[in-house]
This record gives sequence, structure tokens and C-alpha cells, in this order.
Amino acid sequence: MKIAIAQLNLHIGNFEGNLAVMLRAVEEARRQGADIVCLPELATVGYPPRDFLEFDDFIQLANHSVGELAKAAQGIAILVGSPSRNPVPEGKDLYNSAYFLAEGRIQFVQHKTLLPTYDVFDEYRYFEPAHEWTVFEYKGRRLAISICEDIWNVGNENPLYKICPIDEMMDQKPDVILNISASPFAYDHAAERIAVIRANVERYNLPLFYVNHTGAQTELLFDGGSVVMSPDGQVFDELPYFTEMVRTYDLGEVMRGGVHREQTRDKMTLIHDAILEGIRNYFRKLGFKRAILGLSGGIDSAVVAVLAARALGPENVRVLLMPSQFSSDHSVLDARKLAENLGIQYDLIPIQSVFESYSETLKPHFWAHPFNLTEENLQARIRGMLLMAFSNKFGHILLNTSNKSEIAVGYGTLYGDLCGGLSVIGDVYKTEVYDLARFINKDAEVIPENIITKPPSAELRPNQKDSDSLPEYDELDPILFQYIERRQSPQDIIEMGFDEATVRRALRLVNINEFKRHQTAPVLRVSSKAFGMGRRMPIVGKYLA
Repeated sequence: MKIAIAQLNLHIGNFEGNLAVMLRAVEEARRQGADIVCLPELATVGYPPRDFLEFDDFIQLANHSVGELAKAAQGIAILVGSPSRNPVPEGKDLYNSAYFLAEGRIQFVQHKTLLPTYDVFDEYRYFEPAHEWTVFEYKGRRLAISICEDIWNVGNENPLYKICPIDEMMDQKPDVILNISASPFAYDHAAERIAVIRANVERYNLPLFYVNHTGAQTELLFDGGSVVMSPDGQVFDELPYFTEMVRTYDLGEVMRGGVHREQTRDKMTLIHDAILEGIRNYFRKLGFKRAILGLSGGIDSAVVAVLAARALGPENVRVLLMPSQFSSDHSVLDARKLAENLGIQYDLIPIQSVFESYSETLKPHFWAHPFNLTEENLQARIRGMLLMAFSNKFGHILLNTSNKSEIAVGYGTLYGDLCGGLSVIGDVYKTEVYDLARFINKDAEVIPENIITKPPSAELRPNQKDSDSLPEYDELDPILFQYIERRQSPQDIIEMGFDEATVRRALRLVNINEFKRHQTAPVLRVSSKAFGMGRRMPIVGKYLA
């Protein structure tokens, strides 16, 4: 038997487009001589469909796609994920299902059992868990069909769940495990994914075929990285990251094993490629083409400009250089040099006269009060206004350039530098932004060296540096990481050796600035815990405040 896996870039709710993508994959698998082609979880609708699942018409369209795929299942079987209705009045209205299609019809349906409801996942909101587990025989091979999370409770060791679906199938003597998934990207997730697949293979002594989505759905990125693993626990093959691909394997060869092929996993390469995929998919799937951003001469906007130019093409990226009376000459020169290196359009619009006009207008009301944060924020909002004016006039989508450290502690201005349709590096800590800049420059100087080496500054008052308001980033970022990603308490972090006053100050800033994060652009998720849909905090919570 020959089994193909097709990691595909699908589009939520784009039934016609998704069907076309899947049919092309089926034809490619047929051309490669496959007996079965495995398509990803909820492939008909895209992942995650969220409250679209509550529309009856949406489910009817998904069922129509399954029917069209069944017609194509002639001489080849298709395993595909799609929602299905629960005929029992009690429980949720839908199942998250895997359809096995062959000979022009639906031959078998297996529902998903383990419904993740944590971080970015909310499946129990929509789906009823499976209560039956049946091995399906096709062409003399017994198939244990599972969906994503169903392989993540090996031997009932995951405390989130009380059942192990694959265990329930073992008495039926399957020959192979097929798993269709929608597993979002994080820079450290691929190694964890392979470890879970290996744990299943070693427990059951069976080969496992795992197929994943690729592409991006707004903030959620999918890396592909589909895996075929032999019973010897070796990765027989791991498909490339962020690439649509159909590849066919002889089951007998996989069962014999003795082959080991894994992708290399360098953190900065993964983050760089993931962000490119996120930008590219956001623009393509929303029908946008051109991007704009403010280029300050600082490292954050420099990195975003490079990523945007690489994702969209330099001809589709425009930047505004908007110096104030507090901007250094070097910042303007650095920004111009970067724009020229990238071959992107740039416009120089000094904001001093606009700022002075606003200041004169406010003078009768502010005359008794000294220059303070109000005037700093006013400059940021003037820049945001200019960027949005260009966005409206020329059809550019504004990219936000704030990093994760700044977003965490509220070091940004609402309706100013926090504007934008997409937060490009909002899940990348400041120290990682420097690493990413070095990665970008690894073969040639794209980002001028002075941008990387000069102290970070918002340049909103004379001689300003970020360290005037915040701890140094190499001290701040590890504290933020322990609190945000690792969910450690203040005392836990202090006991790791961090200064107590710095810890309490940093975590207080995180919590009192939740209101800002609720009003900012979706953040491309590259870590295990990003701001946005995977981190749900109350705005008015008192904890650590």
C-alpha cells in the first residue's frame, strides 16, 4: 500500500478555493501512485473556523465539499477532515471528523475525541467528543484513524484528558496510525511534535503518518512539518516547513524503517520564515497587496521593513520617515540607507511643524503644565495619523512595528505607534529582535550596523533612551518570558535570582497595560504564548497591580 500526505495551505471559509486545492492534491497523489491520500484536519473549512461553525449554511457547504471529494475518490481513497453533525439531541451539534472516502462515497467516519480547550484552541465550544473508536480496513490494511490531539495523550499521561483514543483501538489490531492535524506553529513546537509522535510509535510499535496544515490564518501560523515515522522510532521523513507539498510513501518501506530524515530547526530561521508566511498569507487571503510602515531608524521598524519587503516584494512596501525636532540626524540617515538597501519607496515628512501647530492649539489649556508624556504621545499620534492617511489614500495596509517587550509593559502609544492592521514582531522580544537583525545580516549588511548597535530610543524628548523608562532589555526579557510563557509567580521569578524590585515593577506594568493590548492589531504568533487569542486576561484584574 502507498500512502500520501498532503500538507496544504487552506483558507477559512473559502470552500471553492479549498476544494480546488484539495482536488489538485488528490490528483498529484494519484499521479504518484498513492492508494490513500491524507488531507489535514478540518481541511474543507480551514482552521480554526470559530463561530462560522454556528451557521447552518457553513456546515452545508462543508458537506458539499466532502461530497465533491467523494466523487474524486475513484482509484484512490481520500482521508479528509470536516465538521459533521451530531444526530443525538444531547451534546454539541457537531463533531470534528475524519472522513474516509473511496469508490465515490463516504466509507467511514471517525470523530475526534480529545478537544483542546486551552491557549489558542476552543474546540469544546463547538464539538462533541467521540465515544466510539473503530479501526477501518482498506485494501487489507487496518487503519487507526485519529485527529490531531488524539495522539497527544499517550498512555493517559496528559492530565488534561481521561481517555487515550489510540489505546481504545489496539484490541482491533491496527497496522498503521493515520493522524490528520491542524497544529499551529511555535518556534519550539516541531521538536515537541516529533517527541509525541515517537511516543505513540514506541508504545504501539506501529508506523504513524501525520499530516499538518501549512500557511497562516491571521495570527495563527502553520508550519507543515508533516511526519512519517517508522516502528523503529526514527523519522522516516519530515516534510519542509511552510511549504505546500504532496509526498507518497510505500507502507512496507516505512514499516521496515532504517531511514532518518529530519529538518534542521534553527530558532531564528524558523521565526524569520514564519513571519514571512504570516505577512504573505494575511495580505493574500484578505485581498491586500501593499504595505506601509513608519521607518524611524530604530531596530524594530528596520526588521519589520525587511520582513515586509521579503514577504510582499519591495515594490509593494512603502515607508514614511517622520523625524521630529528630537530625532537625530543619524536616525534619518540610517532609515534612508535601509530603504535604499531594500529598494523600497520612502517619503520624508518632518513632523515638527505639525507638532508645533498642535502645541499652539493646546497652549491655552496646557500652559500651566510642563512638557511630559502628553507631548511625547502627541508626536507618536501625529505619526500614526500620517501613516493612516497614506493607508487610506493609496490603499496600503499599515504594519505595526512594536515588539513583545514593549507590548508587554505598555511602552507604546494607543492610536500612535500601536496603530496597524497586523503586528509583525509583537511576539518577538526585544533581545530576539536583535538576534533576528543579525540573522537578516548574516550574508550581507541589509540593516545598517548603526541601527543594530545604537541604544534603543523612541526619540520623543531630548537624549531619550528606552532604559530611562524600562530596565535594560537583557534583564527585562527573561523576567517577561518566565511570567508570560512559563506562567511563573513573582516569588518564583525572584527565587531564580532576579532583582525583586525589578520583577515586581515589570509584572505590574504587564498587568496594568492589558487595556492597550485589547485595542491593538493581531499579533503573528511565533512562540508558545503570544498576546492575543491564546492569552485571555481581564482588563480590570487586580493581580499584581
